[in-house]
Amino acid sequence: MANASGSKKKISPLPRLTKPLLCLGIEGSANKLGCGIISHALPSSGPESESESESSTAGKAKAKARATKVTVLSNVRHTYITPPGEGFLPSDTARHHREWVVRVIQEAVRKAGVRMEDLDCIAFTKGPGMGTPLQVGALVARTLSQLHNIPLIGVNHCVGHIEMGRQITSSHNPIVLYVSGGNTQVIAYSQQRYRIFGETLDIAIGNCLDRFARVIGLRNDPSPGYNIEQEARKGRRLVPLPYGTKGMDITLAGLLSAAETYTSDPRYRSWDQVPSSWHSKSKSQQIKPSTDGTEQGGEIDEDIITPYDMCFSLQETTFAMLVEITERAMAHVGARDVLIVGGVGCNLRLQEMMAIMSSERGGRVFATDESFCIDNGIMIAQAGLLAFRMGQTTPIEKTSVTQRFRTDAVHVTWRA
Repeated sequence: MANASGSKKKISPLPRLTKPLLCLGIEGSANKLGCGIISHALPSSGPESESESESSTAGKAKAKARATKVTVLSNVRHTYITPPGEGFLPSDTARHHREWVVRVIQEAVRKAGVRMEDLDCIAFTKGPGMGTPLQVGALVARTLSQLHNIPLIGVNHCVGHIEMGRQITSSHNPIVLYVSGGNTQVIAYSQQRYRIFGETLDIAIGNCLDRFARVIGLRNDPSPGYNIEQEARKGRRLVPLPYGTKGMDITLAGLLSAAETYTSDPRYRSWDQVPSSWHSKSKSQQIKPSTDGTEQGGEIDEDIITPYDMCFSLQETTFAMLVEITERAMAHVGARDVLIVGGVGCNLRLQEMMAIMSSERGGRVFATDESFCIDNGIMIAQAGLLAFRMGQTTPIEKTSVTQRFRTDAVHVTWRA
């Protein structure tokens, strides 16, 4: 495995642009329907070599960014939100996508200020994801391709997250932590593949958070994970939960079951049962766990477990597991930096914990805001346009979708 932070000069295989290129990206692998248009153009001033990376210094990173002028022209998204306590079924999610996809595409085209005829290619999510919602995006992409005679590119959803994260943050060959509702992977790039070093053995971190949010009755608007993050800030008690690291992998199903069990504990109080005195209690008065598992420093009537405590404990335990396996991958390949992508990557506590670990190793953490870390069409457009520039297109007879599409199955031809 090549050193992930090495400074050896690598010349990008991407051919130099001769004209601006436009790509429409369509994403609908889960409950987010996103469409976006991206532009790749020549740099506005001065010829630049399109090197993948000559050095990790700030000056060379800026030079790399000038090699191709990448512009997000539009990034429109609509989310299917279910009532509290309910998840989203594939059939209902697909129905939402069918109802909204035309309006979302029209809005993306309008905001970009272009016409469909101006597009050089259309990229769509081929997988992984929920089968029926994926089919909606692929069907619309095929229809637009046939109507306007525009080439198609099927994109791996995970690679789309990585490429957009790399573009937005200008990060140089970091270890990638990909955390979302359907995927949890630690990834390093080598020899035109995104190699998976570790992953979940059962459920994804986002799925774990979403399912627990349903157990405790948290709302789904704007998202269960975001609401858990907000409520976790009010937590005062770290309850013990299984710590499921298995070498480079993690397991979350048992941890989720243990967390659910606490809601049947006699000490547990639901949202409307938390006493008013608890809300007024200062942080300095919180109960602290002792070495024998009993609580010290609080009154007996304060020996309770609240939903806030459970959100806090779930985050702290699962994120510690993610930090551990990420650091192990960094040590293996000699990397210093981490790029967090995927919907759970928006979580500021996860970013904070990862930043502490990275700073101790002399590195940095890169992350994006919710515009790009949550599923969106522009990340599909970015990955699709990179592939298109390498001469790749997807024949219409091969535009079927797949629910299982490994990140390391993609030949990343646009990187050296």
